[in-house]
Amino acid sequence: MQSRRKFLAGAATVGALGLAPALSGCASTTRSAAGKGKVVIIGAGYGGTTAAKYIRAWSGNAIEVTVIEPGDAFISCPVSNLVIAGAKSMQDITTSYDALRGRHGVKWIKSWVERIDPVAHTVKLANGDTLKYDKLVVSPGIDLMFDTVKGLKAANESGKLLISMKAGPETMALRRQIEAMPDGGVFAVSVPKAPFRCPPGPYERATLVAAYFKKHKPKSKVLIFDANDKVQSKEPLFKKAWAEMYAGMVEYVPDHNVVGVNARTMELEFEVDNPVKADVINAIAQQRAGVIAQRTGLANLNARWCEVDYKTFESSVHKDIHVLGDSIQISPLMPKSGHMANQHAKVAAAAIVSMLYDQPVNPHPVVMNTCYSMVSFDKAIHVATVHQYDEKEKTYLPVPGSGGISAGLSELEAHYAEAWAANIWRDSLS
Repeated sequence: MQSRRKFLAGAATVGALGLAPALSGCASTTRSAAGKGKVVIIGAGYGGTTAAKYIRAWSGNAIEVTVIEPGDAFISCPVSNLVIAGAKSMQDITTSYDALRGRHGVKWIKSWVERIDPVAHTVKLANGDTLKYDKLVVSPGIDLMFDTVKGLKAANESGKLLISMKAGPETMALRRQIEAMPDGGVFAVSVPKAPFRCPPGPYERATLVAAYFKKHKPKSKVLIFDANDKVQSKEPLFKKAWAEMYAGMVEYVPDHNVVGVNARTMELEFEVDNPVKADVINAIAQQRAGVIAQRTGLANLNARWCEVDYKTFESSVHKDIHVLGDSIQISPLMPKSGHMANQHAKVAAAAIVSMLYDQPVNPHPVVMNTCYSMVSFDKAIHVATVHQYDEKEKTYLPVPGSGGISAGLSELEAHYAEAWAANIWRDSLS
């Protein structure tokens, strides 16, 4: 019965994405000697790992895949807010890359990419080595725009003010700052103008810190200063949690864009209104496509985001370079999320295999997103969306009647959130 469920789940994923027709016969096809069979992938987050696994699987392991990633292991941004709040450990959100290397035969280079030559189809590594590619997948995540908040770069480099929008050392460092904060102190989160990585992320973080305070520092307060005019995801549910579970502890302030920080006085400075002091400041800067995307000219929209052909995720700037995840210019109502990066990768992987085998690309791909947010250590909420490529609009549009948000705050959804994380890590990394 378990095997049947796994088969049906896999079939549902492939069917929903519309991949089977495009991949017909790929596994048994052998490339000619002239062939175009080398794919290089930059970045091993949700997008890069998923692309590596499925290009290998859907080509019957015939296409050579090399991943370039400086990190030692996969560390998940989703779920990392539970680490910051003390409910999980870094080990809980860390997964080895060994299965991709061993089980799927993905080649691995632990390094940084210094330069991409889109004409020569080469990638230059930090050690000076050069790799040739037929198809390049760039999944570089985000880069922080420190220049949008005066004083933030120096304060962040000193370790005084942390951002932690990339899970890793800053995740635990922020946790330690919160633990050291006196009872009766103030934790302040600033939310940048949209778009930014994981729309519900800052609100979930503030809520979980409030959950920690409620148990361990009940006189403390959480301030949320939002550059936007409203909560960017699950607004009624977050506000319900703040009112019912953390009354008097969480204060939400919209239309307050942070333009400066003072690490000496521990103050946030705004476009309007007076500075506000806090004991711990989590100032989240505005974001743009990862550095290598900028350096290669892939970030061609407002010098921030990468424009792609949504049927293949191929860059509109450079042929044979496919860009995934948070770095791309999102389509209407498409979030910058780990789940969506996983979906981008599957559409791109199917397209890359089809293109390398001179087969037609699926003209109507479908992607979906589910995003859970914990509002306490035992309750969660979610939002789900489904998007289909529209040939006329040349983008993904939400499917009418699909998706939706939770009816309320739920312990059952906390179990679903745990299962979602385990399943997507398994899908991307095992």
